[in-house]
Amino acid sequence: MPDFLPALTGCFAQPVAENPTVVMMEAAFRHHNLHTRYINMEVSPENLADAVRGAKAQGYLGFNCSLPHKIAVIDHLDGLAPSAAIIGAVNCAVRQPDGRWLGENTDGKGFLESLRPLINPAGQHVVLFGAGGAARAIAVELALAGTTRITLINRNPDRAAPHAARRAPLLPEVVSLPLSHPTTLPPDASIVINATSVGLFPDVSTSLPVTGFLPHMIVADVIPNPPQTAFLNLAAAAGCRTLDGLGMLVNQGALNITYWLGISPDRAIMRAALASVFANP
Repeated sequence: MPDFLPALTGCFAQPVAENPTVVMMEAAFRHHNLHTRYINMEVSPENLADAVRGAKAQGYLGFNCSLPHKIAVIDHLDGLAPSAAIIGAVNCAVRQPDGRWLGENTDGKGFLESLRPLINPAGQHVVLFGAGGAARAIAVELALAGTTRITLINRNPDRAAPHAARRAPLLPEVVSLPLSHPTTLPPDASIVINATSVGLFPDVSTSLPVTGFLPHMIVADVIPNPPQTAFLNLAAAAGCRTLDGLGMLVNQGALNITYWLGISPDRAIMRAALASVFANP
């Protein structure tokens, strides 16, 4: 008799209709012959507690949380993994063998996995634009990886020094600066990261007001849609090596699957599924 009850995973967010994660997750499940589904669920803040209770009652393996739930969901879990506790946000909830629910954060880990084939972040000076959840996660993981200096740049310089990164063990030197028009990159920076939403579809022609790209810099953008942003185009024109946001999205999704199912999925399959979506919007 066939098994008509798939294992369940998914994403709680608002809005969630344009979240493409489902495409790469379901592609991985099919490729590995896993009887598992990933479901996008529109969950408002006032319904988050009920949604988490429902996931637990329905036997979910785990779920992702995106905006606006990455901090609020912590109150509905039984504990946090070390990096999630430092970051102060959760994007991946995982059911443990004993039935407890643990909060993980795979955003920063996913970014570092995509960065490391290009450069080892240890000992580097990183310029990081943004102060939201993605920037916070990336800053903490960079600190844990041994980055020696992080220059945080944001419209509000007070917000550009996230409290979570300040609590990271072995914290590097952190300098917070306001976003000026234009902002000139420090010439000794080796890694430059856009962790803001500037340039996200549909505003694809918009870029951060940045000058001073130099050929030795690795320039990354966390935006997956479009993969080749205006920010990356500026950097490439200056001779920089660039890193698009698909890698971070694929890697954090693959890490989610590892936490939930204990396997390492084929990232090439996941990236190809995402690329097909963005090639045919």
